Amino acid sequence: MDANIVLLPGDGIGPEIIEQGQLVLEAVAKRFGHSFQFTSCPMGGNAIDSHGTPLPDETLAACRKADAILLGAVGGPKWDDPNAKTRPEAGLLSLRKELQLFANLRPIKPYKQLIDASPLKREIIEGTDILFLRELTGGIYFGDSGVKPHASGEEAYSMMVYNTEEVARIVRLAAKAAQLRSGRVTSVDKANVLEVSRLWRRVAAQVMADEFPDIQYDVVLVDAMAMHLISRPRDFDVVVTGNMFGDILTDEGSMLPGSLGMLPSASLGEAGPGLYEPIHGSAPDIASQGIANPLATILAAAMALHHSLGLTEEAAAIDAAVEAVLDAGHRTADIAAGGKCLSTEQMGAAVLAVLG
Repeated sequence: MDANIVLLPGDGIGPEIIEQGQLVLEAVAKRFGHSFQFTSCPMGGNAIDSHGTPLPDETLAACRKADAILLGAVGGPKWDDPNAKTRPEAGLLSLRKELQLFANLRPIKPYKQLIDASPLKREIIEGTDILFLRELTGGIYFGDSGVKPHASGEEAYSMMVYNTEEVARIVRLAAKAAQLRSGRVTSVDKANVLEVSRLWRRVAAQVMADEFPDIQYDVVLVDAMAMHLISRPRDFDVVVTGNMFGDILTDEGSMLPGSLGMLPSASLGEAGPGLYEPIHGSAPDIASQGIANPLATILAAAMALHHSLGLTEEAAAIDAAVEAVLDAGHRTADIAAGGKCLSTEQMGAAVLAVLG
């Protein structure tokens, strides 16, 4: 298979981890007889510096033509001025919107080798296997916002907006995912307070009743879900929610495996390339030190092979290589409980050695 993969290294540790992701994809291509072409493009803070915008036109054009997109991370203190004309994160939001990537898939499954790396007790997290589906192109992050004069000085507002189809399509995708798992969907909202959540709840219930009567369906308020995630995470299978709630809950859930450095994500639309990335940020405090964990990015590359290229055997080979590396006791600083830690490059090399 020939495939065009766009790399968006981004900022902070992004270039370091993307390098390892590319090396793994190259190894897979060689092992299985594929040809992957890679194009690296600026996005985020580095693009603001070089092009004056976090998402240059040429980067967007390259992404539109890609078969899959692998992103590192964007942002950092250099671009954190609240009065700045634009910010690195705006590039990511624009890319999601332009490519109509409405569904963010975030699997949260602690590795058995890393159970003791979690801040939670073994008996709480063992057996956890949650797939979060976060709606990605609507809600408060894309609603009208602004600042206006007020008697006390200023008043700021951000509007949370969802329509029927935006809710229906993400709930439908969650139900289809549940059909391939244990057949349970939990919808998370704040319907006791927000009108938007009341619409979400009505639409979700209708979709599930009309189209997926075979799926076990329940609803949990977002504040309750925040508690359940750290008290009984095993009780959930597929969880679907809106943009802001999903952003917060999946970061909380990332602590179940013990490190953000182990969790990949996929952002998918109804057509076109998917965007794959680790769920962690740019970690500017450790950038250029060679100590970042590349495994989330490597696992994101596996998701790209599976979801965008249909290469399930190749994706499984990467997943198995990561398991083997962990079985061998290899650890980066974020998942080590004392002892010797591997560098970013060394951890990538360990995965490559297993892939052969």
